[in-house]
Amino acid sequence: MTILITGANGTVSREVLRELAGEQSVRALVRDPARAPRLDGVDVVVGDLDRPRTLTPAFEGVTTLWLLTPMGPMAPSQSMNAVWAARQAGVRHIVRLSAIGAAHDAPTRNGRLHALSDAEVQESGIGWTILRPSHFMQNLLAAKVGEHLYGLFGEAKVGLIDARDIAAAGAAILAAPERHEGRIYTPTGPESITLYQAAEDIARATRKPVRYVPQSPDEARDGLLQAGLDEWSAEVLAEYRVAYGSGWGDFTNDHVEQVVGRAPRSFAEFADDHREHFATV
Repeated sequence: MTILITGANGTVSREVLRELAGEQSVRALVRDPARAPRLDGVDVVVGDLDRPRTLTPAFEGVTTLWLLTPMGPMAPSQSMNAVWAARQAGVRHIVRLSAIGAAHDAPTRNGRLHALSDAEVQESGIGWTILRPSHFMQNLLAAKVGEHLYGLFGEAKVGLIDARDIAAAGAAILAAPERHEGRIYTPTGPESITLYQAAEDIARATRKPVRYVPQSPDEARDGLLQAGLDEWSAEVLAEYRVAYGSGWGDFTNDHVEQVVGRAPRSFAEFADDHREHFATV
């Protein structure tokens, strides 16, 4: 069995590679080999999801595909190109990393775009499993500035999940895809928390004061633009601010435990693991 990992430089895909390295025959798909992850037991192949012709050699001999596309208006096209290359190569199973609440009536453009790609995978004739994880804990690594923590939740709770737990679930499925055929998982953390609680956990881990500063959707968008994010992404994240603020992400489940066989990490554990980072930003 040969597994191809797309989005190999992304937060989740890098962790999937770490989980699988040395245990399976694994390839990492990258556009720029100079930026490829360097892991023993992982072969690097060059290809670009925006350029279908580059995918043929990368997909040759692949049996299982980890399909991740970056957030953006071209995501359905990129996913489509990967699915087509997978069909031509005889790939037997696709594990697709989608997004929380992906649906044709999702409250964010990103969720609606992911729904298009999810549907295509489901109708591709290839075996499939879809992951629609909750908001990544890792997103908060860039949300702390000095003593202030910013975020997209407003006053609401969200079932935050550590990307390492998403990766553990993804790797388990990739290693035994037949056990998860036709399943949609929505991995969450063990508890739904506010960012006030997240700030308390970071403060406890770093032994420094941290205060959560709620922002309106417009304030969140403007702050992201000022930080250098492109307009499309900033507006989509502001849409997530509206959705999360309404309680849309306030749920948890046992999907990680079902797939991996252990409970997911709590945010307090995540804060402890990243205390040095939080202490210096």
